[in-house]
Amino acid sequence: MVSDLDQIEQTALEALGSIQEESALETWRVAHLGRSAPLMQVFDQLGKLSKEERPIIGRRANEVKRALEAAYTQRFNDLRQAALLRSIQLERLDVTLPGRALPIGRLHPANISVRTVIRAFADMGFQVYRSPEVETDEFNFGLLNMPPHHPARDMWDTFYTNMPNVSLRPHTSPGQIHVMRTYAPEPIRAILPGMCYRYEQISARKETQFNQIEVLAVGENITMSDLKGTIADLARRLYGPDMRTRFRAAYFPFTEPSAEYDFECLLCGGKGCAVCAGTGWLEIGGCGMVHPIVLQNGGYDPLKFTGFAAGLGTERIMMLKHRIEDIRYFWANDMRFLEQF
Repeated sequence: MVSDLDQIEQTALEALGSIQEESALETWRVAHLGRSAPLMQVFDQLGKLSKEERPIIGRRANEVKRALEAAYTQRFNDLRQAALLRSIQLERLDVTLPGRALPIGRLHPANISVRTVIRAFADMGFQVYRSPEVETDEFNFGLLNMPPHHPARDMWDTFYTNMPNVSLRPHTSPGQIHVMRTYAPEPIRAILPGMCYRYEQISARKETQFNQIEVLAVGENITMSDLKGTIADLARRLYGPDMRTRFRAAYFPFTEPSAEYDFECLLCGGKGCAVCAGTGWLEIGGCGMVHPIVLQNGGYDPLKFTGFAAGLGTERIMMLKHRIEDIRYFWANDMRFLEQF
């Protein structure tokens, strides 16, 4: 049987030397090292041999197997190297071609809008102040002149948490109390950007989450004219000198008097569309003079100080600036939309 193993080794090595392709090499491996190969059959017959023959035949069979496996590996590497050399010699590579551009991240359009508005207010002398997105009931409503069970609380479709009297903020107005208590009794000119959350009916102009910027100015001689001038100036800085604005009387418990302000709808040119609900104007936010109770809760003497506050939705500002017809595009994660910015 030793002579049979010698013959198996010689036959396999001769066949291996004539192989020139990787596909044929795999066929050789199955034929000479696979389960049905003659060499493997020798291993299957070891149990039938005598005690004297078994170690001799077993040792020789293992030697043949190791020799064939080493020859197979060497031949495999040789064929791979030869294929690489042929590829280099036959295929042409133009090293002067520019490299492929790597995809890079960009600012989200919602963040672009926030930064654009912040830049405009910074040019007007306002400073940025951050406030929490998760607030207590006291800051969300109580300190803003809405005691428990006040009907005005129904104006905000609030997301409440499992913790008692804790909710996601439905507006950035709680930040007014934070910033006033930080700087009282000094004058304030601040903006408070951040995300707000409401259980809204989603439409082309409303979402359950949106960016808002709270505007707050507190001083000794601040009037409603200052508020209207600031909003009008913001519109001109964002859209140009011909941008029209309007104010409508409204009610907010934390401002008195209160108003809502609109920008002319640039998507339809004032003719009416789904975004402006057919009015030709898009509501940007609410505003008014800070209520004396809110001033007092913030640490200011309402007999000496006055102030104005306004909240504006930055996604709607972006919609007008770039003719975006549906606010849901901002959070749909559609790359066709996002890559335009």
